Amino acid sequence: MSKRGGASHRSVERCRFMETPAAAAPNGGFFPSFLLLGFMTLVAALLGAAHRLGLFYQLMHKVDKASIRHGGENVAAVLKAHGVRFLFTLVGGHISPLLVACEKLGIRVVDTRHEVTAVFAADAVARLTGMVGVAAVTAGPGLTNTVTAVKNAQIAQSPVLLLGGAASSLLQNRGALQAVDQMSLFQPLCKFCASVRRVRDIIPTLRAAIAAAQSGTPGPVFVELPIDVLYPYFMVQKEMVPAKPPKGLVGRAVSWYLENHLANLFAGAWEPQPEGPLPLDIPQASPQQVQRCVEILSRAKRPLMLLGSQALLPPTSADRLRVAVETLGVPCFLGGMARGLLGRNHPLHIRQNRSAALKKADVVVLAGMVCDFRLSYGRVLSRSSKIIVVNRSRKEMLINSDMFWKPQEAVQGDVGSFVVKLVEGLQGQTWASDWIEELRQADQQKEQAFREKALMPVAQNLNPVRVLQLVEETLPDNSILVVDGGDFVGTAAHLVQPRGPLRWLDPGAFGTLGVGAGFALGAKLCQPDAEVWCLFGDGAFGYSLIEFDTFVRHKIPVMALIGNDAGWTQISREQVPSLGSNVACGLAYTDYHKAAMGLGAQGLLLSREREDQVVQVLRDAQQQCQDGHPVVVNILIARTDFRDGSIAV
Repeated sequence: MSKRGGASHRSVERCRFMETPAAAAPNGGFFPSFLLLGFMTLVAALLGAAHRLGLFYQLMHKVDKASIRHGGENVAAVLKAHGVRFLFTLVGGHISPLLVACEKLGIRVVDTRHEVTAVFAADAVARLTGMVGVAAVTAGPGLTNTVTAVKNAQIAQSPVLLLGGAASSLLQNRGALQAVDQMSLFQPLCKFCASVRRVRDIIPTLRAAIAAAQSGTPGPVFVELPIDVLYPYFMVQKEMVPAKPPKGLVGRAVSWYLENHLANLFAGAWEPQPEGPLPLDIPQASPQQVQRCVEILSRAKRPLMLLGSQALLPPTSADRLRVAVETLGVPCFLGGMARGLLGRNHPLHIRQNRSAALKKADVVVLAGMVCDFRLSYGRVLSRSSKIIVVNRSRKEMLINSDMFWKPQEAVQGDVGSFVVKLVEGLQGQTWASDWIEELRQADQQKEQAFREKALMPVAQNLNPVRVLQLVEETLPDNSILVVDGGDFVGTAAHLVQPRGPLRWLDPGAFGTLGVGAGFALGAKLCQPDAEVWCLFGDGAFGYSLIEFDTFVRHKIPVMALIGNDAGWTQISREQVPSLGSNVACGLAYTDYHKAAMGLGAQGLLLSREREDQVVQVLRDAQQQCQDGHPVVVNILIARTDFRDGSIAV
């Protein structure tokens, strides 16, 4: 027993001896483990800081301190590689390098008298060419002046690239000149917003922005370019880094930080990068969707198609779309940029009494048209009609479908491509001619009513309906119509027909006044052989008058016809009966033609005394334009009220 007990005791002691190091290990190894963890955390923090400071990138990419190149050259190179021919601007020191670089590469720089005009001009270029339109403006108030035009482009789904200057990246949020939170301002308005922080990022950022503007549902994009990414190294260095090395630890630390920031701005700035276009993402209807729509339309007795601006977007050309619509043989209404698609007086083009036609149709194809206020939010559609809607934007396609209408088939895809595929699936399909004839009779009745209004006598000035009839008779086949106004333009929309596709420019669903000069500027530059006729209300012309200085300086001959009835008549017509006052609705019969002459343009007056010379005055204005002069024709007209067929003074 004692031996076993002694053996057992020694065994227990041995076990205790063996357990002691293991048991003591946590206490003895805690501090080395903690130190190791702290060291690793410190290393990770230092590596992270080095990465954020760009130190690793600077190890691999050169900073060419001797180079006199600047970031504006990178901007110009990307624009050139994307086929941009025009840059619209109002000059400012923040953006001077990119303007100079664009000029050197052969991109025409056109400066306007207001930033909003520059964006409207870029919008017109985008609509007429299918390519991105570009405007560049300076920081702060330069950019805030563009907000209306950018919103208009967003609503009109126009691919516009806005380049905006900004305060130096180091001085933002520090009270710099013209500094404002520009990104927050434009994010609700643009598909893509980016602020460039390094010269090497200019090229990829612009390529991504341009692709975003044209992909999916087109729209405006914004790229902010701080002043220190646009100017050359030596100039930025002079402004950023103290000339004399500072004394003291804090001073040397700040100096090192500034020099490092400068190096990070320019590291790899001039290394070769791809500059050309990125692939676009354009949604397409599936074959199954197209087939279902073919089956719906093939059973129709009274089909109707409404074509909107999206139908004219690339990749389908206007000519190919026109052939497809003619082959399809379905009567159609044309809106937005689709106006003029079928030319003048085409038998398939129905122009009047759209609401009544929609109520009678058994199948309606909304091709790029949406059920917003223009279609009474969908209430104008018959509950018994089968509705096919196609649009690149699913949100717009289904707007108000939860309340007033329901689509039989909703297709998210490119409108022009869809129409072409629809025609291919309906080969040989025809519809009874009596349906088209019924619609055309309603057109003819409305046109007869306008002819009668044109003959009504007025107490003073000119009958605007008669004037617009003569404009329609005089308008040449190579004309582009730009319309900007309320009452006069609303009447013109019924009477004056664009002569072909992509020959009508109006603000779109946002209803913006003031687009006229910018649209005319962009249109004439895109199509220099076209005659650009601008139809203005006198209220709207107030926004555009100063831009005749732009037309004169840049030798851009356009013709403005002002329906001058000395008032905001479209508003007055409702305000006076309902509220009993004409307050703020009155204007004067201003001599706009003389104001234009003061800016160097030609000016003509068309008044009651020259009632029998309207066509001759229009011809004279045409000749002035052909001779290279912008012209303003000030047409004194009577106020109108077409609700009851009357024309009043």
